[in-house]
Amino acid sequence: MKILIADDDVLFRRILEIVLSDAGYEVVTTQDGEDTLRLLEAPDGPPLAIVDWMMPRIDGLDVCRRVRASAQSAARYLIVLTARGGSEHTVTGLDAGANDFLVKPVQPQELLARVRVGVRVIELQAELSRRVGELEEALSQIKTLRGLLPICSYCKKIRDDKDYWQQLETYISQRTDAEFSHGVCPDCFEKHIRPELDQLRASKAKADTLPKA
Repeated sequence: MKILIADDDVLFRRILEIVLSDAGYEVVTTQDGEDTLRLLEAPDGPPLAIVDWMMPRIDGLDVCRRVRASAQSAARYLIVLTARGGSEHTVTGLDAGANDFLVKPVQPQELLARVRVGVRVIELQAELSRRVGELEEALSQIKTLRGLLPICSYCKKIRDDKDYWQQLETYISQRTDAEFSHGVCPDCFEKHIRPELDQLRASKAKADTLPKA
């Protein structure tokens, strides 16, 4: 996963880059708020960013606010770096749109633990988005069954959108999760099955009246 580190402290930024790179992450870096915002708002921007609170041009909290206000980048996972401890600053950062906080100086193990949490959240969001897409696709297919369907007056086959004729159960099965079991309705029993049974009974009765050889 690609991770953005945004900090104007060259040495500190390099330390974070080494820790994350050694853990297998792809790392990109910036040193001011404008470049950070530009990368995060790009369609292929890093899904996770570690952003310093105090940066030139645009500070970290303003970066968070602008990211959350953008439809393109609102789903980014943002960890804010700060030298300011205390619940007051935590609340301020969360209100600005941060997902998590790291207080300087950062311990490597804590950094990696917080990043792993962010990666899990991003992966869950991606899985949820995929499932929502599948559900919307399924619903769109179901909705096609509400329109006008060409059906044969004799055999009851349905003509699909490629001009092929299919059995009713085949057509529905391909567009929904419905499964079919076959039976005989009362009307069809009286119309088709009973005459055959009556004919068999009559034939048997006639055979019983014939003299035995």
